[in-house]
Amino acid sequence: MTAEPGPAAPPLTERQEARRRRILQAGAQLAGRGGFEGVQMREVADAAGVALGTLYRYFPSKIHLLVAVMQDRLQHLHLTLRKRPPAGDDAAERVAETLMRAFRALQREPNLADAMVRALTFADRSASTEVDAVSRLTTAIVVDAMGLENPTQEQLAVVRVIEHTWHSALITWLSGRASIAQVRGDIETVCRLVGPPAAGPGTAGH
Repeated sequence: MTAEPGPAAPPLTERQEARRRRILQAGAQLAGRGGFEGVQMREVADAAGVALGTLYRYFPSKIHLLVAVMQDRLQHLHLTLRKRPPAGDDAAERVAETLMRAFRALQREPNLADAMVRALTFADRSASTEVDAVSRLTTAIVVDAMGLENPTQEQLAVVRVIEHTWHSALITWLSGRASIAQVRGDIETVCRLVGPPAAGPGTAGH
């Protein structure tokens, strides 16, 4: 019987962080070449220059690894969006542009995109930490595009619907069941849930 890891893991040392970074890069490169099936943990360890046992201490499975790769890519996207925010006259347009930028980034590496999305789909409760981190980042990216500092529960519910639609659109595109134009159409449609821009600070009811 294995114990659950503690909620507050100590921060990684500089050397450990560098090792983790090499592992993530190796996993992304292998996924970029061969997709989900192309990621074998022994090959990841070899490419990252770490022992197999060390790799498993960082990532217990390739599901954990690939979801962490997705988290890493979203963090990079989040930083990029903060430096170069999406254009748009209202929140709906900005959210749609943000999600299409994310989609175009994934489109450039379809094998990696497929591997990350499959890992996210297959992830069970043992990978909840990594999955939750991806979810929080996605929410933060959408909330930033909406221009909200303290979103209400109703607004967060809209964000979740937008995220679900984006994820579904990505899956249908990866499986060849939707064109890029259809993906854009679905994203633009669901982003209308954000609603019209507020007329001013005095429009809030409370």
